[in-house]
Amino acid sequence: MAEGAGDKMPLEERTPAEGQDKLDSRLNSLALSSSVDDKYRYHMNHKNRGHFIIINNKNFDSSTNMGNRNGTDEDAANLYQRFKELGFDVKSYNNLKKIQMLKVMTDASRWDHSECDCFGCAMLSHGDEGVVYGTDGQIALDRLIQPFKGPQSYTLRGKPKIFIIQACRGDQLDHGVEVQSDSEVPIEEKVYRIPVEADFVYAYSTVAGYYSWRNSTKGSWFIQAMCKMLKQHAYNMNFVQILTRVNYEVAYEFESNASKESMNKKKQVPSIVSMLTKDLIFNRK
Repeated sequence: MAEGAGDKMPLEERTPAEGQDKLDSRLNSLALSSSVDDKYRYHMNHKNRGHFIIINNKNFDSSTNMGNRNGTDEDAANLYQRFKELGFDVKSYNNLKKIQMLKVMTDASRWDHSECDCFGCAMLSHGDEGVVYGTDGQIALDRLIQPFKGPQSYTLRGKPKIFIIQACRGDQLDHGVEVQSDSEVPIEEKVYRIPVEADFVYAYSTVAGYYSWRNSTKGSWFIQAMCKMLKQHAYNMNFVQILTRVNYEVAYEFESNASKESMNKKKQVPSIVSMLTKDLIFNRK
């Protein structure tokens, strides 16, 4: 065999027709692959990334019997920076009462999102199963999110809607268990009817019924991990994959260190509830 020979057909033995056929085949394969990929990806090529709202409740009325949430300002600041870097128009609201929270959410659902890729919201507060707290008491989480499922939010239809909830969902404590390491073609444009619950993703700091941990100086475990993973992987993973990394970070890298024995050496794992119908992948704006 001549030096440098391989399995390719020598150029002098390839007819022009054969060469063109192979080129056309490759181009068609690339076009088909692109079309298939596009079908399963949210379009992130609008003029704007979108709006991102942060509701940060730290101080509560004495009538609620809820203490101040020290460390939450660090969470709010870190989220603001991270989502600003992703191209969002970020707005922060501090210490809102229940009716104020509902107004902020209702107003946001009515904004014109036509030129936006998506929408996001982070709620940082006390909570219990199915509820979060305004500074004057609790309100159902569903009630706050419902406006985004109504007709007034039609400019967000078919677009991803992200809700990040840093709040307790109960008072159970996770004692943890020991584990061993296991390391080792353009599509025709159509009009579709989609479920009203489609295209939402909820990232909860903890699973239903459980306590959610927060460091009084560094912020909550969940938001620390969220911001770290977004910084590392915002542009090279889809959003649900990023949230899975957040789950790992919180579950494996955090453990409570409390003077009270009943609260010491406790664990936590976040919860992802996704009704996204496509991959949510951030591009650089």
